[in-house]
Amino acid sequence: MEQEIDRDDMFVGFNEKGEKRTFYKLLEFESKETGKHYLAYTDNTTDSKGNLKAYGSVVEQDGDDNLMKLKPIETEKEWKVIEMALKVLK
Repeated sequence: MEQEIDRDDMFVGFNEKGEKRTFYKLLEFESKETGKHYLAYTDNTTDSKGNLKAYGSVVEQDGDDNLMKLKPIETEKEWKVIEMALKVLK
């Protein structure tokens, strides 16, 4: 069964190699624990074990342009927050 993807859940960005890619939003949420806004997303590729590759970033709004800027996750605690949120999706 093919899943229909809402255009609002897609965005174009660059992967770790600097290649332009289409990414798909898995989950976007605000953490009360860290006080930050997070985005979990995928490029629909899989790892060597066949698991869907998922990425996480801190979301910041870019002033007047109201563009979304993705910042790297900086702490192990933040990764745990994202991992727990993704487990709820399963």
